[in-house]
Amino acid sequence: MKKPLILVTNDDSIVAPGIRFLISVMKEIGEVIVVAPDSPQSAMGHAITINNTLHIDKVNLDNEIEHEYSCSGTPVDCVKMAVHEILKRKPDLCVSGVNHGSNSSINVIYSGTMSAAVEAGIEGIPAIGFSHLDYGWSTDFEPIRDYVKEITMAVLQNGLPDGVVLNVNFPKTDEKSIQGIKICRQAKATWVEKFDKRTNPQGKEYFWLTGEFVNQDKGEDTDEWALKNSYVSVVPVQFDLTAHHAIQKLNSWDL
Repeated sequence: MKKPLILVTNDDSIVAPGIRFLISVMKEIGEVIVVAPDSPQSAMGHAITINNTLHIDKVNLDNEIEHEYSCSGTPVDCVKMAVHEILKRKPDLCVSGVNHGSNSSINVIYSGTMSAAVEAGIEGIPAIGFSHLDYGWSTDFEPIRDYVKEITMAVLQNGLPDGVVLNVNFPKTDEKSIQGIKICRQAKATWVEKFDKRTNPQGKEYFWLTGEFVNQDKGEDTDEWALKNSYVSVVPVQFDLTAHHAIQKLNSWDL
């Protein structure tokens, strides 16, 4: 059987340990092409480049991969460039990550990792965003290898519903401590944010965004519950943002 064509991208940059690990897993499954940012693009959301030029450079970070490119743009730019400029045919799958840090709950809105997956979904490509709760650059990803492969193979074999991509998060734990995989809903949570105001040596004020993540959801069917209890969380995410349940209510207004 012909090997599936798998597009690999991320938001932490093409040299990040997370994407290098993900590439190593995907090479066991199919033909791999890599298009990823040339510098960190965390929390870029679904941003695209329209007021600056875009550049792509062929790189050779893995001798076993013929097509590997760094892109000057955002994660979404990477997917667009791959689909419309680099690839000769649409890939069978797009995987994004593995992100250094969680993209559970409300974080999916800000995530460059997940936005790359969503962009692939918009293009009609089955897509998965992978994230790990450990932010460290020296994270050991090996304990999650079998889970990444299992979820990837399941998507290739079964496909995904139209308009849906997967948001997969791994708990900060070792393989023996992982309790399994949970299909979840996104927890209702938010960031209580503040700005740390400082002054530079020239007397000009500047700010660092800080905050505390607050989970307001007590349900045991959420991604936050799963991760807290050492499960891999899998949330199906849709990019149709219509609040369908509100249409009837709005139609009752005198508009």
